[in-house]
Amino acid sequence: MYNPKSEKAEEFICEEEILSTLDYAEKNKNNKNLIDEIIKKAEARKGLSHKEASVLLACEDKEQIDKIYKLAEQIKKDFYGNRIVLFAPLYLSNYCVNGCVYCPYHAKNTHIPRKKMTQEEIKREVIALQDMGHKRLALETGEDPVNNPIEYVLESIKTIYSIKHKNGAIRRVNVNIAATTVENYRKLKEAGIGTYILFQETYNKKSYEKLHPTGPKHNYEYHTEAMDRAMEGGIDDVGLGVLFGLENYKYEFTALLMHAEHLEARFGVGPHTISVPRIRKADDIDPTAFDNGIDDDIFAKIVACIRIAVPYTGMIVSTRESEKCREKVLHLGVSQISGGSKTSVGGYDSSDYTEEDSSQFEVSDTRTLDEIIKWLMKMDYIPSFCTACYREGRTGDRFMELCKKKQIQNCCHPNALMTLKEYLEDYASEETKQIGYKLIEKEQETIPNERTKEILKNNLNKIGNGERDFRF
Repeated sequence: MYNPKSEKAEEFICEEEILSTLDYAEKNKNNKNLIDEIIKKAEARKGLSHKEASVLLACEDKEQIDKIYKLAEQIKKDFYGNRIVLFAPLYLSNYCVNGCVYCPYHAKNTHIPRKKMTQEEIKREVIALQDMGHKRLALETGEDPVNNPIEYVLESIKTIYSIKHKNGAIRRVNVNIAATTVENYRKLKEAGIGTYILFQETYNKKSYEKLHPTGPKHNYEYHTEAMDRAMEGGIDDVGLGVLFGLENYKYEFTALLMHAEHLEARFGVGPHTISVPRIRKADDIDPTAFDNGIDDDIFAKIVACIRIAVPYTGMIVSTRESEKCREKVLHLGVSQISGGSKTSVGGYDSSDYTEEDSSQFEVSDTRTLDEIIKWLMKMDYIPSFCTACYREGRTGDRFMELCKKKQIQNCCHPNALMTLKEYLEDYASEETKQIGYKLIEKEQETIPNERTKEILKNNLNKIGNGERDFRF
């Protein structure tokens, strides 16, 4: 029986409820009156149920789909403005004991180079990332209790935060590691992580167990209930995601929203972020072997419907996607992207391993961080390296409350401008600087509060004179 408040995966991700929802959506995909009612409800910016959102995803009428896209774009602007947060993944180790059939790090892959970075190697990687301009990282590692124990992860986080190079500093480390215990989540919280991220891969239990035939990740319940344990351990910002292409996308979409509803029902706050990766080619992996792939149009529709269903949640698209695809979904709801990414261990500063040697997947958007920042600004987006909310305690329900009241932009907009100014002063090419300075000058005038505008102007001048890390 479906119970969103239950602690059991089989009850908050209820197969019967998912299939019933898909059947309802299929029967009503051309029900214009119902779809218009759902769109009207969504205009209140308070979100939709998984059942309502699934009807929008199934909708086939072009005129109504256009309404969905326009609403998604407006909701994105209302809650996140024109800011786009930037980050980079940092792979510590690709040792893994799992047998995931879609990942090149699976234990039976004997020809991929295995690598675990030492703390000294991590320092060099972090300096390379700082020299690009990054302030926010997503820490990644395979699941291996011997090679990658929690102690190694904690030591690595401490190392990352300790490195101050020129004007560079990593101000926030988000963590994407395997499902673990409440005790270990407490340790991660004490280490000062930002968001704990864990992709479900697929919510279909039968498919999940088939795709994860061996290793601890085979346990569907333990994996699916990980976010509950993370929140019990004090981590109030968690990030959900599925790997689209493994299972029917409508099934995954419905279950993903049910998971978000579950966290809201049980803990009073939904996911801080939702990621929407698609399966990509990698060593020993052929994405055409999976018959649930989705094209760019369906992908864009998924992003738009998620944005409407959970208007307060950040959405992440990585360099798995092409420049063209990323540009489209930026308008429809995405608020965070990676830039200048390497998906190999030691990929940023290593002579021993190259991206092709030990990458987890092929990167589609291979542009440098500077090129991506210039691209964003030419579209009138503000590239943001801001991590102020984490450091000022605006996390979990406090962040969501501010976001729901549309107040978060009073902090985030000026913070984004200040971190952009830092980037321009310290790392940008000359062309990027000129575009950026003009954008900052224009965006300053959009700040409604005169006192905030005055403080921002003073801080921007101080940044130009060499001072760093101002925040609202």
